[in-house]
Amino acid sequence: MSEPLIKESISEEMVLKMIEAARKKAKEIGKAFVVAIVNEEGVLKGFLRMDNAPLISVQVAIDKAYTAAGFGIPTHQWYELIKNDPPLALGAPSGIQRLIVFGGGYPIIYKNKVIGGIGVSGGHYTEDMEVAKAALEALKL
Repeated sequence: MSEPLIKESISEEMVLKMIEAARKKAKEIGKAFVVAIVNEEGVLKGFLRMDNAPLISVQVAIDKAYTAAGFGIPTHQWYELIKNDPPLALGAPSGIQRLIVFGGGYPIIYKNKVIGGIGVSGGHYTEDMEVAKAALEALKL
């Protein structure tokens, strides 16, 4: 008999803790950000659009989280993977829907398994990375 696939996923409590930590870091930076957290399948689990955060940042944050969860690597690592590979550089960003190749998205890893992803948008991508890292630090996995 076949056995079912058992998956681990980010919990509601983890999501809330991450969003609050991200919000706190955003306030320290002094900018409004969008924070999106997806489960291991890339489905939106938690979301915050701070007051006055850019509208375009909504989709970018969700796609950063999706990219990070889907590939299990931070979004900023994509640039290094494709920059010297012309077929990938031309094809990946335009051919892979929702792929983001700049910073602000991180996989959420627990016991060496991806259980979700976080994406942050609203500032320069380096600021987005700071906010996302603060959220991850709140979990201390």
